[in-house]
Amino acid sequence: MIPFYLPYVNDDIIDNLIETIKSGWITTGPQVKILQEEIAIITGVNHVLCVNSASSALTLALHWFGVKPGDEVIIPAYTFAATALSVLHLGAKPIMVDIKDDFCIDTANLASAITEKTKAIIPVDIAGLPCDYNEIYDVVNSKEIRSKFQPLGDNQKKLGRILILSDAAHSLGAKYHGRPTGSLADISVFSFHAVKNISSAEGGAICINLPQPFDNKKIYDFLRVVSFNGQTKDAYAKTMGAEWKYDIIYPGYKINMPDILASIAVAQIQVYKKKLLPRRKEIFSLYDKAFENYDWAIAPPTRTKKKETSYHVYLLRIKDITESQRDFIIEEIFRNGVSVNVHFQPLPMLTVFKNLGYKIEDYRLSYKNYSIEISLPVYPQLTNENISYIVECVVKAYNKVLGKK
Repeated sequence: MIPFYLPYVNDDIIDNLIETIKSGWITTGPQVKILQEEIAIITGVNHVLCVNSASSALTLALHWFGVKPGDEVIIPAYTFAATALSVLHLGAKPIMVDIKDDFCIDTANLASAITEKTKAIIPVDIAGLPCDYNEIYDVVNSKEIRSKFQPLGDNQKKLGRILILSDAAHSLGAKYHGRPTGSLADISVFSFHAVKNISSAEGGAICINLPQPFDNKKIYDFLRVVSFNGQTKDAYAKTMGAEWKYDIIYPGYKINMPDILASIAVAQIQVYKKKLLPRRKEIFSLYDKAFENYDWAIAPPTRTKKKETSYHVYLLRIKDITESQRDFIIEEIFRNGVSVNVHFQPLPMLTVFKNLGYKIEDYRLSYKNYSIEISLPVYPQLTNENISYIVECVVKAYNKVLGKK
């Protein structure tokens, strides 16, 4: 069986994990600090906070901006549930808009979705392809949209417009107009879940990139406190001298990242740009070249004049099939020993959102892309022979289900 994903583990990662365990310091400490510094280097953003998940990171960022019950946050209908749940957990309402053919939020739909209640937009870099951030900023900075914005609280008044919070969970290492993800929005969130390009088993990061007059260092310091129960000193800080006393200055969350997890990601991220990301790009190229031979295969968007993906997941689409045919193709692929997936079921198809009144019929391209999409494995341990076999299994499954010879 070729699994859909395997975490990248080598001797350096094992050694760093063991060293961390032996050090006796397994909660938030020096390894988290190193990981934050490495993310800052890749993104070009000076202030990065690691927490226990991207889901927590999104919720924390919205909470900092003062999103509350009665507010609205715009998100794409085509994303993982965590994007919407971060909004719901604060009592606000997700306003879903459709996507474009490249899986990114359709910026042409934004203006009509914005109301006086809109406080934030969360574009999602599906499979690692950056959204059209310049177009998103053009919308929120337009005179008409700015006039609709009704700020409540100091942070909203200081920004003076809708917050752009990038769900960049998939896109570490991607670029938009030559700029790295993490630096494209006011705040960006990465994921280090087990299946991501860089994994700490579970984890996330917040890149703080707010414009003047915000002091991003002060925001980092505040978010760090909020992520640790509102406590002014974490356990590591208490070991740095005699000033052990702490205070609780805010009713915070308990969502800090522990060193034992950060140590796994640290050893990966240090070879990410030179080794892991280039191999992912090679795998995409092998898939692209193989599927060029089949007129029914639609390769995912990976590189344009203004965008380059992080090569996270290969979103293969198959022309002129139904959702049921796609499901039968997946079953056949599994029978031949290859694990594949689908990214994602659009939110309006899931029970919790259907019960809130969302209807998939309102999101035509979201459903269309979902119904014909099959996510193929992409991770550095895959060999060229593995890729050839995966392609062979996809072709055989297509031919069997569609009755082709």
